[in-house]
Amino acid sequence: MSGFFISLSLYLGAFLAAPFFMAVILKVKAFFAGKQGPSLFIKYQTLAKLLQKGSVYSDSTTFIFRFGPLVGLSASLAALAFLPVAGMRPLLSFQGDMIFVCYLFALARFFTISAALDTASPFEGMGAAREAMFGMLAEATVFLTFFLFSRLSGEFSLAGFFGSASVITVWHPALTSLVLVIPAIFIVLVAENARVPVDDPATHLELTMIHEVMILDHSGPDLAFIEAGVFCKMFFYTGIIADLLLPGKIDNITQLSLYLLFMLLLYAAIGMLESITARFKMNHVPKFILTSFALVFFALILSMEVPL
Repeated sequence: MSGFFISLSLYLGAFLAAPFFMAVILKVKAFFAGKQGPSLFIKYQTLAKLLQKGSVYSDSTTFIFRFGPLVGLSASLAALAFLPVAGMRPLLSFQGDMIFVCYLFALARFFTISAALDTASPFEGMGAAREAMFGMLAEATVFLTFFLFSRLSGEFSLAGFFGSASVITVWHPALTSLVLVIPAIFIVLVAENARVPVDDPATHLELTMIHEVMILDHSGPDLAFIEAGVFCKMFFYTGIIADLLLPGKIDNITQLSLYLLFMLLLYAAIGMLESITARFKMNHVPKFILTSFALVFFALILSMEVPL
């Protein structure tokens, strides 16, 4: 029972910390711009303000438009429950849950796209088409990455990858090929969460947006649900990279401290990347995402030297 409460505490802590880490990106971007930047609690304040407002619905929308944010947040929260925070046992786990998590994010994307199309807006339809194509490319990398993890560990769950005796880490001498996986997952993280250089969350020019253009008609609590889902999704992918960077099995306090440090550095790296990099031209984005697939593919080839 104590193990369950520890897993539940880690899950709730991850959910509550996700908005804080997103604010770290804003702080880093402000630092590079020579500004003070907003408070590290700005995302909490934003969510609170949105929840206090009312949602506005167009007469042309149906129940699908209202379901989109709810399903998106629910799917992201469910996926976060499978994340082994600091390599510890997650709240939920079963054999093959890695595939289930992929489909959870696909479900969230499907309803977000459906909600965008439900508005009958040509701009939101344009963003939905881009989201569908780029998401499809990113999913190929995610599936191949989980296949590589399964081959190296002999496990078929996220808890097995990072919490079993054959824990996966880049510090293991036989698993040095995983060094290629880290930038690959980072590229997927950027693409899946619509960050620079794939998309710019700060822009409001419809012709250059992907994710933001799909949620232009959402407001109030619906927009808060979408933002919270994005925070959880970002934390999940960043958490996978942090798990890879952990140096094997150590005591829980040190392991959790290192995990939080790696998370902080990864979010800071995202902020730095957005400060020094411009958004790619739209026709260059597929090549950028497919680079992640190539990196994981080469890592898989190199892993053939690892005895199973």
